[in-house]
Amino acid sequence: MLIEIHAIQNHSPANLNRDDLGAPKTCYFGGVLRSRISSQCIKRSIRMSDEFKELLGGVRTRQIARLVANKITGKDVQKRVEGIFSKCGLEPKKSKQPTSEEDGLTSADKSKMLVYTTSKAIEDMARILQNGEGLSDDKLAEQFGQLISECIAVPDMALCGRMLETGVLKNTTVEASLQVAHAISTHEARPEVDYFVAADDIPGDDAGAGYVDEAMFSSACFYKYFSIHWETLVDNLKGYGENHEKLAAHTVGSFIRCLAMVNPTGKQNSFAAHNPPDGILVEIKDKGTPVNYANAFASPVVQGERDIISQSIAQLGQYIYDLDNGYGKPNERFWFSPNLRYPLTVVENEREIDITENKFTSLNELVPSVVKAIGYDWAEVQKVVVNSEAT
Repeated sequence: MLIEIHAIQNHSPANLNRDDLGAPKTCYFGGVLRSRISSQCIKRSIRMSDEFKELLGGVRTRQIARLVANKITGKDVQKRVEGIFSKCGLEPKKSKQPTSEEDGLTSADKSKMLVYTTSKAIEDMARILQNGEGLSDDKLAEQFGQLISECIAVPDMALCGRMLETGVLKNTTVEASLQVAHAISTHEARPEVDYFVAADDIPGDDAGAGYVDEAMFSSACFYKYFSIHWETLVDNLKGYGENHEKLAAHTVGSFIRCLAMVNPTGKQNSFAAHNPPDGILVEIKDKGTPVNYANAFASPVVQGERDIISQSIAQLGQYIYDLDNGYGKPNERFWFSPNLRYPLTVVENEREIDITENKFTSLNELVPSVVKAIGYDWAEVQKVVVNSEAT
């Protein structure tokens, strides 16, 4: 089963996702320049949000040795833990400048690669080391490696997957159940430059600015696309226990809420571009392949009688209608727009056609309906959570 989510979201001036020069990310699509937000940026903003906190069980860090060592009482084991992880193929990266003794870090505090594991695995490693007086480092490395390989049943890792190749540990790859497209503007969008100054509160003889600089920004209406493969999500969560399917349903519902409520954090103190989507479409398919509707905007939206949001939704609706006739419809389709401000309709032969039967004025109506469509009660599955304490 596929759960596909499409969103139209208009952002006020912002720089949510910067490139190496500090400019808003862009791409060419349909022959014109578009604003872009990378899939990595979107996923991380959702994963690290307060909205997703109950389901956050993964820890992605180069400081795994310190996390384990700090949980062990009455022992100075930092060096030993680093040695154990080295045997797992996670060698420490030597720092050129040793850190202070006050923070308890050593010059080899970080591993050479990011290790994506779970808070439960870290707790279990610390417990094994604390109680394993007679165990050799080789034996501990074997048990640590097993935990890293097998302890994966947390929603964020089940969604986003894991790529971890140490050269020593086996079966460490977790296949992602979630696919996320780079968000692109539905229209041509060119970055602009903000020239700004900082004034001195206590000016002297110099009447000039205390600080002068430039920053780039853009404003765009984005199309966002997500696809969740239900069976892969459930399979990734099997290690959770008998309630793993309910946890998967909770994950789907919370993910939909998060993509609606959470925005990337880039330069938000400067721009405060906290704009929720004006339309969210959810489609459920028993079988078939994912379909990204970005080609609805291959011909860029041009504002005319309609505003940019209305025209974007109109082009999306027409494209979906055409694909429905060409390839068939999904099993179920749900449309949400706040207070149904924007309908998802097309006009054919002077007749307006609504392309979805399930329409919602509130996000609090959409999420329970989608979760019900995959066979679960939203109020019930929300009771299934994971330990969100990462360290």
